[in-house]
Amino acid sequence: MSYIDKLLAGAKVEWKALGEVINLEKGKQLNKELLSENGLYPAYNGGISFSGFTDLYNYNENTIIISQGGASAGFVNFVTTKFYANAHCYVVLPNINKIESRFVYHFLKQNQERLMTKQHGAGIPALRTNEILEIQIPIPCPENPEKSLAIQKEIVRILDTFTELTAELTAELTARKKQYNHYRDQLLSFEVGNVEWKPLCEIIGINRGRRLIKSQLEETGKYAVFQNCMIPLGYYHESNVNADTTFVISAGSAGEIGYSSINFWAADDVYYFTTPENFKSKFLYYFLLTQQQKIAGQVRRSSVPRLSKTAFEKMPIPIPSLEEQERIVSILDKFDTLTTSITEGLPKEIEQRQKQYEYYRDMLLTFPNDNIEA
Repeated sequence: MSYIDKLLAGAKVEWKALGEVINLEKGKQLNKELLSENGLYPAYNGGISFSGFTDLYNYNENTIIISQGGASAGFVNFVTTKFYANAHCYVVLPNINKIESRFVYHFLKQNQERLMTKQHGAGIPALRTNEILEIQIPIPCPENPEKSLAIQKEIVRILDTFTELTAELTAELTARKKQYNHYRDQLLSFEVGNVEWKPLCEIIGINRGRRLIKSQLEETGKYAVFQNCMIPLGYYHESNVNADTTFVISAGSAGEIGYSSINFWAADDVYYFTTPENFKSKFLYYFLLTQQQKIAGQVRRSSVPRLSKTAFEKMPIPIPSLEEQERIVSILDKFDTLTTSITEGLPKEIEQRQKQYEYYRDMLLTFPNDNIEA
């Protein structure tokens, strides 16, 4: 017997259109001059997160919202503070006498991918109200509202345990990233006179990658091909850059800095660096990360953002002893693993907890229904 069957204990389940148990409202336009980086309340529009802050609010805390417009139309969120719902934000207001708010949230989260596939419009994608209101939602034991809400609350209790754990891990990751950035900047802040400084081009080789045409690329292969971002454009059977190399993207996501511990192919929108024996490539990588804002500020903004090597070739870089470089790299590697690794560290833990939540959510929200199309 499934856990749902045990919860229901023989009670029937009635499927209703979501519009029968909620009210769906749309936010109101907020003038841009009322948005700022600081304010009392977050303002949500057509996005995954808030778009800024304001001193006004039009909805109370613990409210479900759905992105109405933009690439993320259909994304479901639950806001725990007072907030302002802007014009591209749907607000879901459940009838609390019939249905639990968090029960609706978890159910909508289960249907989020489906909602996002219902976007329409050639320009800015949008989501119609009927795509939300016509979703069929299960109401356990509808003839006994008190028992129905009790069943819903038990399901919510279990699922919230997983979401709370994920939230705690995410907050921990955010704190560790701040700590990592602090220590990285502190470890790589050398005072003039304590170590030798030289222009980067005097000790580091700056090389440009070589172009491959799309027909030469493979979907899978031995060597990743980097072109205009940190996501491989494809794969190739040869490499032109050795392992343990730092590189920078010069077009597209211009200014992004990468490091590869394995051989790869650098295309023509990539500059890669060769270092002498007394200079660790990974040390260069970490130092350039502290300078990334300056480098990004040199990107020429046009139809395709571009970065010239003049943006960094004369940048002063410190040259501490090789032993000191190795010490710094060792410390920062540990932080980097903790905060960014998808095979170990907090990101992996968060991913595992999210999968666990989704598994139990699907199990707990799968009610018998012979009348609804799959």
